[in-house]
Amino acid sequence: MEQNTETALLVMDMQTGILGMFPDGAALLGNLTKAIANARANKIPVIYVTVGFRPGAPEVSMSNKSFGGGKERFAQMNMDEFMQVHPDIAPLPGEVTVIKRRVSAFTGSDLEVVLRAFGTKHLILTGIATSGVVLSTLREAADKDYRLTVLSDCCADGDEEVHRILTTKVFPRQADVLTLEEWSKI
Repeated sequence: MEQNTETALLVMDMQTGILGMFPDGAALLGNLTKAIANARANKIPVIYVTVGFRPGAPEVSMSNKSFGGGKERFAQMNMDEFMQVHPDIAPLPGEVTVIKRRVSAFTGSDLEVVLRAFGTKHLILTGIATSGVVLSTLREAADKDYRLTVLSDCCADGDEEVHRILTTKVFPRQADVLTLEEWSKI
């Protein structure tokens, strides 16, 4: 069976170090494990998006409020380790991993080139944080005319209220927002 490249599941910022900052990380990992298995079973490509920088973090500007305060820490990190996707949901051989340099999965990455090569028109978004990579990627993808689905229980945020407002009031303006169970039945 050929891959259904018209749709792709994006697994964003699910790096071990980032996931460790979320108290409900185990539940999120469990849901993502099921979402990835569902995508693979339906021949939907799984594309991993990680955030990372070159040695010394030259991409990080001190004027960037999100990353600037951590520039020195990023500059000292082993980026190969930092960019590792959690082993429970790690990419299989042949699955694409995209490195981004900012919050959106598109900014500073070759994601759009990969999606164009696949002929992808529909993105299924998952990851952490809902108010970070998911929001930024959703907004940019909507402007690029992708059809969008957000799996609400495959995203997490440090602020549960922000997650709830985004998934119930903001995202539905530009995307279908489904639970993993709802999406698995489609």
